[in-house]
Order: sequence, then C-alpha cells, then structure tokens
Amino acid sequence: MSKLSFLEKLLDDAEVEWKALGKVGELVRGNGLQKKDFTETGVPAIHYGQIYTYYGFSTTKTKSFVSPELAKQLRKVDKGDVVITNTSENLEDVGKALVYLGEHQAVTGGHATVFKPGSCILGKYFAYFTQTNEFANEKRKYAKGAKVIDVSATDMAKILVPIPCPDKPEKSLKIQAEIVRILDTFTELTTELTTELTARKKQYTYYRDQLLSFEEEGTAKNTKKVEWKTLGEVAEFRRGTAITQKQTTSGDIPVVANGPLPTYFHGEKNREGETIVIARSGAYAGYVSFWNQPIFLTDAFSVHPESTILIPKFIYHFLQNKQGHIHAMKKGAGVPHVRVREFESYNVPIPTLAEQARIVAILDKFDTLTNSISEGLPREIALRQKQYEYYRDLLFSFPKPEGVKE
Repeated sequence: MSKLSFLEKLLDDAEVEWKALGKVGELVRGNGLQKKDFTETGVPAIHYGQIYTYYGFSTTKTKSFVSPELAKQLRKVDKGDVVITNTSENLEDVGKALVYLGEHQAVTGGHATVFKPGSCILGKYFAYFTQTNEFANEKRKYAKGAKVIDVSATDMAKILVPIPCPDKPEKSLKIQAEIVRILDTFTELTTELTTELTARKKQYTYYRDQLLSFEEEGTAKNTKKVEWKTLGEVAEFRRGTAITQKQTTSGDIPVVANGPLPTYFHGEKNREGETIVIARSGAYAGYVSFWNQPIFLTDAFSVHPESTILIPKFIYHFLQNKQGHIHAMKKGAGVPHVRVREFESYNVPIPTLAEQARIVAILDKFDTLTNSISEGLPREIALRQKQYEYYRDLLFSFPKPEGVKE
C-alpha cells in the first residue's frame, strides 16, 4: 500500500491542520531540581537524563525522589503529561519526550519542559511525533549553544504539529489513537525482543562463568581441577607493526589497533588464521578481541597459544571473561597502556583439548545469539526498529502547511 493510500484510508477525507505546539496545550519549563536533592522516598522526580528511555515510566521502578518540602517549589507533572528534554550535549537527545504514566504527581527540573495536552491532542501522539525528522528539523532551527545544546520552552511552543480533522475533536482523537495503537504495537514488540536479549546475555554470562570456573590441582574444593600455567609458558606474544593511514595500500584487510573495530584497511597482512588480539594503548587498552581472518596488527599485540595443549578460541573466551580485571591492569594517566610482560605472567587453566572444544562450542552458540549483527536477536531487533521507523514516518507524512518545504 502506498503512503498516500494508507493515509487517505486512515484520514477518510479529513483535513489536517498544522498548529503551533503552544496552541494545542500548555508548556511549562521545569525548575530547581538537582541530583543532590534526591532521597530514597518522597515525591517522585523525573531527572532530564532519565526521562526518555521507555514510554510508560513508572515511579515504582526508580529511586529518583525529592522531599515533599522541595516539591512544593517545583513544576508539577500529572499523569498523561509529556516531559520533553530541553538540554543535552547533543541535539538528538534534545526534544525527546516521555508520556508520564505514574499514578502520583511528579516533579521535574529545569532541563525539561512539561507539555500538558489540550483537548485536541493526545500526549502519546505528540510524543511519537517528536521522533520524526519533521520535528528534528524544526527543533534544529531553535537550538542554541555549542557544548550544551538547549531549546527553550518558548521556542518549543512555536514548532508545528499536525492535527487531523481539527474541526471534529472526537474524530481527530480517534485518528490519533489509531496512529498511537499501531506504533505501540511495534514498540512493544521491540521491547519484548530487547528484554529477551537482556535475559539471554545474563544467561550467557552465567554459563560462561560456570564453564570457565576451574580450580588448581590438589585443592580441596569439589570443582573442576586443572593445571594452571602462565601465558608466557604456553603462548607466544607478537607485537604489531606501526603503520599510518598514508602508508597503507589499497585493499580490504582490516588494520587492527587499539579498539573493537578496524582503524582503516590495507592491502597487506601480518597475521592470519585464529588470532587473539590485546589492544596495547589508549582508551581501549587491554581490550581482548578475536579475529579469524587476515589482519594487519599495529598498536596491539597478539597471543598465539601452543596448539598441542590449547585451543586459541578457548583462551580468548577465558581472557574475555576476565576483561574487567584486564582493563584494571592499565597504567599511565595521559595515555593508558598494558604491557606484554604482565600478560606473560597471567595465569590460565589448561583443561583437556576435548573439554576446551566443548566449552568453545557452547559459548560460541551463546555469543552468536546475543552479539552477532547478522544472526540472532540483535539482527531481529534492528529489523523491527527499521520497520517501526518506516511506519512511524508513513503515519506522520501528512501534507505540509502552505509555504513549508516538503
């Protein structure tokens, strides 16, 4: 179905008028709320950095409260109001909106504006509209500041919002409600998949911890007992080769340095096959990654286990499970770094090759399900998000007011 026919069927010949936000409701800028005023109990509070994660924010699931005395001085948020961010370090977050669904009146600070919908507009309809490119382009006109970007409540009130069938409020709200229903369906599906992904990640972490939990031989605990050796005893360490982007030649071989993604690409390789890489310096110093393709290693070092006793992917999973501890090994204030000699003395377990293969097979399955961009839940979530964005843009593709460019 084309965009036009879809909207025509939804509108049923109803007119659409674009009205200034300040004409279809009241906008009230928040005031005076600071993090230092939060308490464990009291009046529910919405802080600007925590208001737009999900629709359906519940005061029973947050510890953001203020004292009743302070609340008397602050702007009030009632059920059904829309809380809009005014201030952020990036323009994308400015203007994001949350429909407040808490049962008790809440308060908000000066980094947000409260939109109290009038009789001709649904709060959630407007909240979905704030996610469109149309709204983004409008707020960009009024954005002020460089490091901290702000769109005032006064300027927010000037932004035009499409109101279908403005002369028949009952029909207008019915059309808006149908748009909300459709978008809610997509949002709920994405939320369900995201919740499933979170559960799978927890499950993966649990099994990874269990599978990689070993005790040294001779201990009294009733757990898997294996021999432990230092990495220096069972693996070879090779440093990367320094290279600049100007020195690269045309090609598609990843240049791997100090992070999870290739720095650039090259026409030559200096590693191939299964390679464990540990970033040497910078913000990602100590980051452990695994590559099973030709790469050009630069500001990092690779670990090559002795193949007769260790499977490379097993050591990778073990080191990745210790990622927090490895990051803590960083030294240096300006440019943090890790050193090969510290990894040479790092203790690792040596189970049988058969046991290593079994562990790798299990963890690889979990890894694919939870982390792969081309398989598993992340891919499904990405597809559903694209589908949601398509229908959101379609549902808000009303004819623009005269004088406004398409």
